[in-house]
Formats: sequence, C-alpha cells, structure tokens
Amino acid sequence: MEHKRKARIAPYPQPAGGLDSLKSTTITLLKEKVPGSRYKTLLHQNQPDGFDCPGCAWPDREHTSTFEFCENGVKAVAAEATSKRIGADFFARHTVAELLEQSDYELEQHGRLTEPLAYDAASDRYLPISWDDAFALIARHLKTLDDPNRASFYVSGRTSNETAFLFQLFVRLYGTNNFPDCSNLCHESSSRALPQTVGVGKATVVLDDFEHADTIMVFGQNPATNHPRMLNELRAAAKRGATIVSINPLKEKGLDRFASPQHPMDLLNGGAEISSLFIRPTLGGDFALIKGVAKRVLELDDAAVAAGERILDIGFLAEHCSGFDAFAADLRAESWPDLAAASGVPYQDIDALARMYAKGKAVIATWGMGLTQHRDSVAAIQMLSNLMMLRGNIGRRGAGLCPVRGHSNVQGDRTMGIEDKPSQAFLDRLAQVYDFEPPRGHGLDAVDTIKAMQYGRVKVFVGLGGNFAMATPDTPRTFEALRNCDLTVQISTKLNRSHLIHGRDALILPTLGRSEIDLQKTGPQGVTVEDSMCMVHLSYGINPPASRQLLSETAITARMAHATLGSGKIDWLSYADDYAKIRDEIAKAVAGFEDFNARVAKPGGFHLTPASRERRWLTPSGKAQFIVNALEKDTPIARARALHGDKLMVLMTARSHDQYNTTIYALDDRYRGVYGQRRVLLINRDDLARLGFADGERVDIFTVWHDGIERRADGFLLVEYDIPRGCLGAYFPETNPLIPLDSVADISNTPTSKSVPVLLRRSAAS
Repeated sequence: MEHKRKARIAPYPQPAGGLDSLKSTTITLLKEKVPGSRYKTLLHQNQPDGFDCPGCAWPDREHTSTFEFCENGVKAVAAEATSKRIGADFFARHTVAELLEQSDYELEQHGRLTEPLAYDAASDRYLPISWDDAFALIARHLKTLDDPNRASFYVSGRTSNETAFLFQLFVRLYGTNNFPDCSNLCHESSSRALPQTVGVGKATVVLDDFEHADTIMVFGQNPATNHPRMLNELRAAAKRGATIVSINPLKEKGLDRFASPQHPMDLLNGGAEISSLFIRPTLGGDFALIKGVAKRVLELDDAAVAAGERILDIGFLAEHCSGFDAFAADLRAESWPDLAAASGVPYQDIDALARMYAKGKAVIATWGMGLTQHRDSVAAIQMLSNLMMLRGNIGRRGAGLCPVRGHSNVQGDRTMGIEDKPSQAFLDRLAQVYDFEPPRGHGLDAVDTIKAMQYGRVKVFVGLGGNFAMATPDTPRTFEALRNCDLTVQISTKLNRSHLIHGRDALILPTLGRSEIDLQKTGPQGVTVEDSMCMVHLSYGINPPASRQLLSETAITARMAHATLGSGKIDWLSYADDYAKIRDEIAKAVAGFEDFNARVAKPGGFHLTPASRERRWLTPSGKAQFIVNALEKDTPIARARALHGDKLMVLMTARSHDQYNTTIYALDDRYRGVYGQRRVLLINRDDLARLGFADGERVDIFTVWHDGIERRADGFLLVEYDIPRGCLGAYFPETNPLIPLDSVADISNTPTSKSVPVLLRRSAAS
C-alpha cells in the first residue's frame, strides 16, 4: 500500500544529479541495511576487476574513473547486497494469499531469497525443497509433456552470456524455440527493424563516437532515470559545443540540465545545459515526425542543388544504398498537413529539426522505448535509418544508430541465441557443433506465450530471472494464463509477484546476484555481458553470497538440463564447474566469438563489431536498404477517436525514478515531483479543463478496445503536468492492466505500452 502520510506533489526545481543524487545513494544503502563493509562494493562496480552493474546496459568508458556507478546503479546493487533475508520461516508466517495483498514495493522490501521452495496447495504456502527434488520435479513435468512446444522458457536481460548460451542449448536439445524474453517487451522493434535496413539489429556506434559527434538526437529516452551514466557523455558533448536535441512528449529533467556528482563545480553552478532543442511529438507521432524531417531534408537538398551544392551524401547513396529513388518519390508525395497533424509537431519545429540535422557533420541518433512501443515502431525505426542514410551518418566516426538497451545483458542474451525466431545460420552452427537437428520453426514470444498458456497449449513455464507476471501487458489475462500451467518455475534473487501468480506446481529457485562471488569446483567464476554498444567484457562478483544454499544461474541451468536430458550427449555438470569451458563452446557455435576466453581476458574485453559499422550490409541487396512505409491514417487510436471524440486520451507508461523495470525501490519520482505514491496520472492543464476535472482529483482509467473486455485501473491522482494535449503519463506495472494483449507493434509483436487509447471517469472515492 502507498504511504499516504508522505504523499505529495512538489515540482522539482533542481537539475538532474547533483547533491540530491548523492543523498539518495546514502539513503538507499541505509534503507537496504547494506553492511558498511560492503560499501566498497561500489568501487568495484563496472571495473575490470569487479562486476558489471546488474542495472542498465550503458557501456563503460574504459574504467578511467574510480566512480563508474550512478544513483540507480547503487539502488540495483544495494538490492542485491541487502542484509534482509527470506527463508522458510518467512513463508511459514505468510500464505500466498496474504502476500498477494502486499504492493510490489512491499514484496521487494522483504529481502533476498535464501533456499529453494515448492508451493504447497494444502497450506497455500511455499515450503522448503531440496535442490535435487526441485530438479527432479522440473524434469518430471518436462518429460511428461507430449510435445516440447508445450513448455516455454523466459529469459531476463540480467542473465549472463554463459547462462544464456547453456540455457538455449538445453532448451533446443529438449526440442523447442519457445524463448519469450524481455526484448519482446522493450526493444524488439529495434531488433526487427534494423536488420532490414542496415543488416544487423545492433548499434553502429561505440562510446568513443560520442566524443566526435557534433549533433546528437535523443528519441524517446529518459537517461536520468533509465541509464544515468549516459548523461556524463551528453554533458561532455554539450560542454564542447555539440548540438543535442530531445525528441520526447515529456521534457525530462536530465535532458534539460544535469549536475554531475563527479564534477564539484556542477554542484555549485546549477549544472550543465544538455539539450538546446526540445521537440514534443504527440504519443504515437514519432513515425510522422521522422518522415517529416526526411521530407524537409530532401526539400533542402532540392534548394541546395539550385545553388550548386548538396545536402544529401550523394557518394554514400550511390555506393552503399539501395531503394533511394522510391523513398524520395514517397517523401515528395507525402502531405505536410498530414505529417504535422499525425506527429503533433508544427511545421516550423519539423523544419528546425531538419535544419539542425542537415547542418551536422557527424550525427548520432539514440532511442529508447519511447520509440519502440507503438504500433508503427518498426516503421519509425526504419524511417530513422532512412533519415540517417540520407547524409551518410552510418558507419563513420562520430555518427550512427544507437538503440539504448535497458537491462544489462539483454543484447547479449539475444546474441547467445535467446530468440524465438532464430536465424537458420545460427541453428546450422548448433547442428554442426553438437550433432543434432535443432527445431527450425518459429517459437513463442512473450505475448504469444501468454495466449498459449491461457488456452492450455503451454503447460510448463520456466522464468530465468525477471518478473514475468508484472512485466507483461493485460495483467488479469497474464495472471489467468500463469495459473493455468501445470508447473511454473521462477529463478530469482528476491521475492516478486510472479512467485505468487503460480501454476498448480510451483518452484522458487534462489540464485546468486551479479555482485556475489560465484565459487565453483575450479575456483571463482566470471561471467560475460554485452552492453548496448556491443562491448563484451567479464564480470566477477566480490561479495559473499546471501546464503550458502544459493546456486548460480549457470549451475541451475546445468542441473536442470542434466536432470531432464541426462549426460549422454553433453556433460552439463562439467560446465557448471568451469565457465571457461562454456566460453570455449560459445567460440565454436556463435559467430564473432572465436578465441573468446583470450579476447575477453583483456581489460575492457572486446568489441563485437557489427558489419554495419564497417559499412558492410548484410541485407538481401548487399546494401543499406531504404524502406518505404506509408503514413497510416486508419489506426486503432483514430478509430477510437471517431467513436469517442475529444474525450479520448492516449496513455503512455513509464518508470519512476525509484524503479528499475518492475522492481520498485521506493515510492518517489523526484525529477517529476511525485513523492510517496505511484497511482498518479500526468495530464495537460487544458485537458483537465476540457474534460471537466481538477488537479488533485481521483479518476478511473478505462481502455478503449474492440474485444469486449473491460480493462480498467482505478484510483489515479490527476497531476497537472507539461505533457502534450491529448496525452497522459502513468507508471507501470500499475497501468499494465490497460494494455490489451492484442495491441502490439506490427512485425515485432511488442506491446504498445506508449500509445494506449483510454477514457477517464471520476472515481467514486473522489
């Protein structure tokens, strides 16, 4: 429950970072009861001799600073290093029904799980189980299924490369490609869009490119909360005169001003100005905006030609690109009134952004989930690729495409084969190395897994990290789906709601955290991760484990595979003893990882260079491909607006500053001025007046969708906020019940969490 005594709304006048960031860090360590002897843990965070932050995937700058951590990174580490514990005695005091009444924040605060547990229906409690019996239960369920495709295996982005590779090998030998993962819920649109345009679904930049960029466009991101160390790069770029533009419905604090705690003068002078231009599209308006910028750049080039000059990079287009003529014809045919209306951005602002882009000599385009969680997200990212190709801003120093991933190894997991639609080349290598025929058909992603569980087609669900029940859309349907399983398995460090929304049989398997020593028979083990810019590096925990009964994710995977498949083809248990052996296997099976152990042993690791960075295009045409996408007018939001008129609003979900994914560290959102509460709804002043509401009233939110299911979220506090008219902002997972399971992005199947059509009604409690 929210602490209403402390609940308040108070606009935050300070820059992001600063002394309040240092204060929050101290409060977090004290609240989590982290022993003082473990404070030194922070000095080993993101260092060559330490561990990779279990939070975001922003890369490290070659460890040039002792302080390679941020406020939210401290929260993530403190959550692992907490002295609070959950064992059998805790579950003896609490039934599952009782725990379900607690908020997600309260569940998080109970501390670290310390022993394997199995659900007992008679007592509605989790009871201790031995590790051997737990693995035997999993094996029994998996062997009983009449089809391997009746099991689904979810993977969180915090999972290491070694575990992910072993996990996918186990599951494919078992016989399925059912690999829902957190990418499906966040950056899948990037992963599906970029291979069609530049051949690889990864960033074409490295961190050093930010030192050479003169223009940086930031689409749909809130770095101050989601990857705060990025602000140091933006601060440095702004200080040397680079132009930074924020394209986001919300004018986020960290993209306005930032006071770096690493620079004492920032704490005295109010910090550095980051963005020199703010463009505020309506929710769902990104595609139209980017297409408008591309159209205007083409018009500027037409005018330049008359003067004997060019705006377009004609050499790059001729040598490296295919499809330009069709793309240019489509741009010329597009209507300016339609683009401005669909984007919510006036023509003069589109013109300003286009001129800024055209002036840049080295341009980086970065983006987050504000660009990836709409129906037309794949088309929007392809349009951004088109725009960057117009001036050759791919594959050269200081320029390129930069999807900024969320969780610390979400990109590495995909590289290791956690993919429901694996490439035939990857499967061919597995077949050759391990002498078996892997499943070739497409498996189930996150949304399709929920549907399959709901309708009884999937009966076993294994979650390798994460909080699937709360990370996914259409919460009541997701709950029903999980409860319809014969077995649910959650491999976790801390208690979350997914443990309480369980199948008929259920296991909680506690695992080591990233910051803890992983001691196996051959000694302390390191694991590897791949960050947002394709750097692969080692991570070694330094803290004693929270419990002697914990197993590493790698050991859990190996023992689960051994119990299910035996050791006839693969000696699974030997991999748990020595992770270097897994890296040797990765070197054989995954392209780009040759001589893996030697390369990753070097300080900082190595760059897994995408072909597109070197201007090699792994597309059918062998060139960077312009893709034509039309501006769609008959959208679900347009149809809903035709029915409901100006009462219709469009909702986006977002994190608070005291949150990482579904993990709630506290109840504040400092930069947005929200304290002690989470059921708030950000709304424009004009919309308050137009709809007949007042700032501070409570409303219930209803989804407008065509399937006849009522979706609602009740009791949200209206907060007047600087957000475009017609748009609303609220936190997830509280608003995940409003996102229909069938409301997904074209091609990527990602839930449309940033564009949900809704209606508001005054709460009875008001």
